[in-house]
Amino acid sequence: MWWWLLGVLSCALLALLVIFFLTTGQRYKVFSEKCLRPPGLLVSDSKQRDERLKRGFRADLVPPALDAVVIGSGVGGLTAAALLSKAGKRVVVLEQHDQAGGCTHTFQKKGFEFDVGIHYLGQLHENSLLRVVLDQITDGQLQFTRLEQHFDTVVLGQPEQRREYHIHAGKTAMTESLKKQFPGEEEAIDEFMRLMKLASRRTPLIATLKIIPYWLVNFLIRTGLLDRISSVFRLATTNHSEIMSGLTHNKDLQALSAYLFYGVPPKESSFLINALLLHHYKRGAYYPRGGASEFAFHIIPVIQQTGGAVLVRAPVQRILLNKQGKTYEIQSLLGLVRHGMGSFLVFVGLDGTKEELGIVSTNFWMYKDNDLDSLMEQYSSLSREQVLGNIPMMFITFPSAKDPTANIRHPGKSCMTLLTMARYEWFEEWEGTKLGKRGQDYVDLKNSMAQELLDWALTIFPQLRDKVVMVDAATPLTNVHYLGAPRGEMYGAEHNLERFKPETVARTRAQTPIDGLYLTGQDVFCNGMAGALHGGLLCASAILNQILYIDLLVLKTRLKNKWANPKMT
Repeated sequence: MWWWLLGVLSCALLALLVIFFLTTGQRYKVFSEKCLRPPGLLVSDSKQRDERLKRGFRADLVPPALDAVVIGSGVGGLTAAALLSKAGKRVVVLEQHDQAGGCTHTFQKKGFEFDVGIHYLGQLHENSLLRVVLDQITDGQLQFTRLEQHFDTVVLGQPEQRREYHIHAGKTAMTESLKKQFPGEEEAIDEFMRLMKLASRRTPLIATLKIIPYWLVNFLIRTGLLDRISSVFRLATTNHSEIMSGLTHNKDLQALSAYLFYGVPPKESSFLINALLLHHYKRGAYYPRGGASEFAFHIIPVIQQTGGAVLVRAPVQRILLNKQGKTYEIQSLLGLVRHGMGSFLVFVGLDGTKEELGIVSTNFWMYKDNDLDSLMEQYSSLSREQVLGNIPMMFITFPSAKDPTANIRHPGKSCMTLLTMARYEWFEEWEGTKLGKRGQDYVDLKNSMAQELLDWALTIFPQLRDKVVMVDAATPLTNVHYLGAPRGEMYGAEHNLERFKPETVARTRAQTPIDGLYLTGQDVFCNGMAGALHGGLLCASAILNQILYIDLLVLKTRLKNKWANPKMT
């Protein structure tokens, strides 16, 4: 009986908090249907693009009477800045690199264009929450191309015993496809899909922990009410391997449930994050039309509308405080998380169009074994001297095959990107050295790792062997230089089980112990573009003291009704 009373009390407290946010303080009109414009023509002129994406810092370019300064122009920073701008605030974004965009920036070399972090995206179907947000912060200018229904291929095992599995998008297609490939595992697949759907629908409850007061979170945890509110909190705090081993003994199926690697083995990661990553693509996979740099290119004008600016080559060395900062509390917060694993990328330029080369938009995820726990644990334990010849996993993607404008912008050229995880410690000897001046030993290690991945990729695509024009590689140190990532991590703080405990979720929020200092991006929510964008939403909500998700849901409902009843327009 007392559990029921506590549950009612908790719900009442939560409802009162929502009413409080809605009825007190200044309300900003951030979202509007009127801001949406028909998409303009793709701007491919490099000078025009550079004027917006590569506007260098000068003191006289900093807008006067600023309301906010955002450090970093990744998706998290740009989202927060754009939302504040739409609330009428004047914002400057300072980026240490020579191009805005963070992991969404692109670079060109020998006539080829490569993206560095946006490989494909999900949850961008019509009127999805993510699509509505992106439309709002770009005034409807960012466009996407839907990829093939068969969007991923997972390859397990050594070459002589290789098994290929196809992942299909679609409300029922993903489930049906898996059942065809795993006869006899129908019950396990149905239960996995049920849990995946539950995780997706109840994740807003996880995000709520970052909005409601600490004392209420602590109360819910101490009384055990949190687990009674929803089973999603149990999914968040249970490791992936434990849940999957309870569903099936099929090692290949277990591997497929966690094939989207980010540097943490399944037994050390939350079931929730792995389920969300796969569910992210259930309604389809997408790629930005015009390339990944379109994100920053179309968000920047929204920031400029209220007199703001995005300035590059503007590294921020320190933040000055008017009074002594709460150093101990900051250190305590940092102690809740640890650095994520670094990444290693290989950029390959190919001579020919996608039709001539026989490449498609489908991505390939390669593993030399189906025991992902042992595979990743062994790989992470390798010393630098042991790495070569022992890289066990790789992601293969063809950005130019996904973007219909690629052959128009770069005729007769295609590109392939290879990615694996890499420990910062393997490259730590060259920490502090300058780009391009790290010595022959560094170059040899980088090139040897790149060649190993390329040779592996060519076993899947042998027709490309004589079409390779150029090869370049990026180590964790490259990420330090271009992304400002402390240890070369692409996905921010490590996504281990500890990170998804309610206490950690609640404390790693946008607000910090220092008044006026807020956090945004992947570390506030979770990895990927969508995670960084939600980090920006949480950050702007905290700054404006307004739960922007409520306003978004109102707009989303209005748009849905408008499309369902065209006469209402």
